Amino acid sequence: MSIKDVLLKRLSVRRNVVVGRNFHVGPGSVVWAPRSLQIGNDVYLGKNVTVEVDGTIGDGVMLANGVGLVGRTDHDIHRVGSTVRMSPWVGDEPDRLSRPLTVGSDVWIGYGAIVLSGISIGDSAVVAAGAVVTADVAENTVVAGFPARPVGQRFPPDEYSEHWAELSRCGISRAPHEVGRS
Repeated sequence: MSIKDVLLKRLSVRRNVVVGRNFHVGPGSVVWAPRSLQIGNDVYLGKNVTVEVDGTIGDGVMLANGVGLVGRTDHDIHRVGSTVRMSPWVGDEPDRLSRPLTVGSDVWIGYGAIVLSGISIGDSAVVAAGAVVTADVAENTVVAGFPARPVGQRFPPDEYSEHWAELSRCGISRAPHEVGRS
């Protein structure tokens, strides 16, 4: 790992985050969690990525440039007598405001996509560029649009089984989560 990579990682990865081996983070990215974020092995974050959620990100995940994994309840917008700017936020009250996000293994989230906290993205899913994900995404599903909706499958069922057999032989683990559990 070069000195540049070490410095980028040190500047980008903030509090309450644990990253696996072969983690790459691009310039201008910020990775922070109110309580705890676990990032798997062989994860790539492009330039100007914002990750500000609790939760997990599996192995072999790629977040393209400009992706945002952000909280949907980061600010208490219902606080009577307080402006939004001065209301409690997830950094002050993580136990009340944080909703964990789960990103499975072998997931690609395309350029400029936004994924809100409190959901689960299944293994081998693809989120199209510019999509806004507000609901769970099943494994092996491709989603697009605002709000993101399924537009297809990444692999036919027989190839999907073969794909995971190959990944398992390479040491890639399926993420320990279930879509729909949020």
